[in-house]
Amino acid sequence: MDRRLTPANGRAALRHLHGKVEAASFTDGEAARVAVPVADLLKAPEGARDRQLLWGEAVTLIDRHQGWCFLQAAKDGFCGYLRADQIAAPRPATHWVATPGTHLLTGPKVQCATVAPLFMGAQLQVIGQSGSWSETLDGFVPSSHLKPLGSHHSDPASVAQSFLHSPYLWGGNSRAGIDCSGLAQIAFGACGFQIPGDSDLQAACGSEIPAEAPLQRNDLLFWKGHVAIALSADRMIHATGAAMAVIEEDIPAAIARILAAGDGPVTARRRLPFHLG
Repeated sequence: MDRRLTPANGRAALRHLHGKVEAASFTDGEAARVAVPVADLLKAPEGARDRQLLWGEAVTLIDRHQGWCFLQAAKDGFCGYLRADQIAAPRPATHWVATPGTHLLTGPKVQCATVAPLFMGAQLQVIGQSGSWSETLDGFVPSSHLKPLGSHHSDPASVAQSFLHSPYLWGGNSRAGIDCSGLAQIAFGACGFQIPGDSDLQAACGSEIPAEAPLQRNDLLFWKGHVAIALSADRMIHATGAAMAVIEEDIPAAIARILAAGDGPVTARRRLPFHLG
């Protein structure tokens, strides 16, 4: 089983895995939510960052031990560890942050103090309106920066382009820092099409594009450990450690550059069952 997607850590596991994995106990899990703007989802307590989770995202808590929580993200099934102070009791969300970034403020005026920065994909419960502001249980957000749950953008490539020049961060999932698979996941997720969080898992999505067929907008190109989104037949966007940022490149030039750097050829070209509009 893939560690990243298996809700078991030896100490505890979700009940449906009984008889399939070894664990000291089995549980139905406990619903919770992320209670900080961005939380590093770690491979192990104090370990390496696998991915990140965002404010309000739903998780299933599987195990608490020495200040750490082992859990599974609802959006994509990714498992890992957060600090116990990074999660809170569940709260039904009504809206999600639909811009790369915004701010949660103490009141419905631009001059009000910041409660927290919020990033695309964060989930909030809106309880009222004050002019052009949405009131949540934690503060106010510009209504224009939110969409109701179930409402989406229409073009993943355009969403990805809104992240241009964002800094590169291994395992990152926000405008504050994002990697190649994080960019692909948020771009498609913002359009209502959820894909996994890592590029090797994303490469199993959709169908292979025949070698003789030209790329189309929103096709995915894969290298070993890397993914890019096609903007057209000959242009792409990706978050890359080579530039330490989200950039656009001509596809032939990028293929040649990556090959020359010793990172190998394109390993797959995939088309997801996604349609604009």
